[in-house]
Amino acid sequence: MNQYYTEVELPELEWKIDHQSKLMMVGSCFAENIGIRMQELKFQVDMNPFGIVYNPLSVSRSLKLLMEGKQYTANDLFEHQGVWHSFDHHSRFSSTNAAEALDRMNEQLKTSAEHLKSSDYLIVSLGTSWVYEWKPTGRIVSNCHKLPAADFKRFRLTPGEIVDELKELMTALWKFNPKLKILLTVSPIRHWKDGAHGNQLSKAALLLAVDRLVTGFGTEQCAYFPSYEIMMDELRDYRFYTPDMVHISNQSIEHIWQKFGSLMFESETQQLMKRLSKLSKAVGHRPFNRNAEAYEKFLFYNLKEVEDLLKKFPFLNLSKEKEHFKRELDGYQHRGK
Repeated sequence: MNQYYTEVELPELEWKIDHQSKLMMVGSCFAENIGIRMQELKFQVDMNPFGIVYNPLSVSRSLKLLMEGKQYTANDLFEHQGVWHSFDHHSRFSSTNAAEALDRMNEQLKTSAEHLKSSDYLIVSLGTSWVYEWKPTGRIVSNCHKLPAADFKRFRLTPGEIVDELKELMTALWKFNPKLKILLTVSPIRHWKDGAHGNQLSKAALLLAVDRLVTGFGTEQCAYFPSYEIMMDELRDYRFYTPDMVHISNQSIEHIWQKFGSLMFESETQQLMKRLSKLSKAVGHRPFNRNAEAYEKFLFYNLKEVEDLLKKFPFLNLSKEKEHFKRELDGYQHRGK
C-alpha cells in the first residue's frame, strides 16, 4: 500500500507497445488526452477518425464504418444554422461548405481504415452509457450538434445491450485484423449533466459490460485498463479536476499516463520516450538571444540528436524536428556570428 493512498492493482499483460507498434484510439476525450501524448512522443497513433465519441453504440458504429470502407455523400449530411454536419462526426468535421465537410470526412476515413487494418492495438475509451436517439429515424447519434432536445429520445443502455453490441464489434474486428489486441477502459471524466446518481449508474453499466467482455473473450487479445478506478481511488480529491469539476487536470492525466506506461512500455521504450520528450522541448525552446554562440551549439547538439535517433531507430518520423533545427541554423548563419 502506498503511504498516502490505496493503489489500484494493474492487470498483468504480456502485450507491450513500442514505437514500431501501430495503434488506433477511439472514444471519449480521455482517449485524446492519452493519444495526444503518444503522438507527441512519435508513436504511430491514429486517433478518433470521427472525432470524440462517448457511448458504446457510437464507438461501434464508427469502427464498423471504417471496416466497411464507408465514404460519405451529401445524403449523409444535414444543415443546421448554416453549417453542414454529420450525426456520426464531431463538429470539428463540420463546415459551412458541404463539399468541404465531405472532403474532410472521407479523407480521414480512407486513411484511418488503412491504419486500422494494419494496427497492432486498438484502445477504446468508453465515456457514458447514455445515448441520444434521433426521433425522425430512430438512429443513435454520436453528436447532436445543438439541435433541439425535443428532436431526440435519451436513454441509458443496459450492460447486456452494451455487451451484445461490443461482442459483435470485437468479433468483426478480429476477422478484419486477426492480430489486433483491444484494450478497453472507462473514462474517468464525469458526465455531470446526468446528475451524481445518473453518472454513477452510467459508469457502472460500462464497467459491468467491459468485465463481461474481458472475462468472456479472455486476455490473449482483450484486456481492461483501470483508468476510472485510478481516478476514483488514487486521486479522490477535487484538486485533481479542472475548474469545471468535471474534466480531469493535467496532473491527473500525467498520473494515469505514468500508470499506463508502467503497464504497456518496456524499459527500452521508456528510455526512447525520454529522449524524444527532451527533443520536443528543444523544438519549443525560444532563446533570449538568437544570435548567441550558445544558441548555435544548442542547435547543432539537437540536430545531431535527431540524426543519432534516426540512425538507431529509422522507423521514427522526425522530419519536422530535423527541418526545424536546420532552418534555425540557416537563420543563425545568415544573420552572421
